[in-house]
Amino acid sequence: MVNGLLVVGDVVTDVIAVHDRPLAPGTDTAARIRLLPGGAGANVACWAARSGCSDVRLLARVGSDGASWHEAALDRAAVRPLLVRDAEAPTATVVALVDAGAGAERTFLTDSGAVLRLSRDDWSPGLLDGMGHLHLSGYLFFADVSRRAATAAMASARDRGVPVSVDPASAGFISELGVDRFLAAVAGADLLLPNADEAALLTGLSAPEAAAAALSHRVPLVVVTLGARGALVAAGGDVVARVPALPVRPLDTTGAGDAFTGAFLASRLTGAPPGDAAAAGCRAAAEAVTTLGGRPG
Repeated sequence: MVNGLLVVGDVVTDVIAVHDRPLAPGTDTAARIRLLPGGAGANVACWAARSGCSDVRLLARVGSDGASWHEAALDRAAVRPLLVRDAEAPTATVVALVDAGAGAERTFLTDSGAVLRLSRDDWSPGLLDGMGHLHLSGYLFFADVSRRAATAAMASARDRGVPVSVDPASAGFISELGVDRFLAAVAGADLLLPNADEAALLTGLSAPEAAAAALSHRVPLVVVTLGARGALVAAGGDVVARVPALPVRPLDTTGAGDAFTGAFLASRLTGAPPGDAAAAGCRAAAEAVTTLGGRPG
């Protein structure tokens, strides 16, 4: 069985500020602030490696300024970095404001930097050699240049019979792009992994079960993550599995969905059925929310 995983996505420098009290406009609010490596695609890759996938590779574009730091962090996580250095744009940066007094709810400020400059020229079908699965971060679909790169990667994977998964990534960015354009861009994917908000936006259905079932008419396998309520798996227009979350006290929910996705993909690459893979994803997500940042602790 070919079980290598290629992730095409984003590498981000995360500035995480955890505050125990509501933000005080116009003055200071005490917080614990950390600078950490992140990015949805990079996080997924690290959690897949943590979950037992022995060959995980990450293609992403970063600024020349922070490339070495990010490569070293990926190496430590047993992920092979395939980072394209951009001399004109900085590495993407996300400021995550985490409200510890409100269940570790997050607010993001995002500078996409080099992420959305990943181009068609950065892609080569040979990157799929030895790979059993291709995973695409949804952020790539929100700009013309990176969308062409993601589309080329999907086409190469289909030509080789390599399954493709997509994480929609951001309800806000989907709204800006347009639901129809996003769904057209990801047509041909084998697996879609939205959270509840993204699934509702993509279908117009507020009930996660109904949204998951509807999306599975477009994409063969759909997994909707529900945070503290676990996850739903849908195929062929029906919900086929419901997996509960593990009860934990969250410190920082940054990257919980990425942890779920990484563990889910690693499990699927071993031949696990979708329900069992979703259970593995929920275990990884429970671990993720008890640590600061989006990577394994």
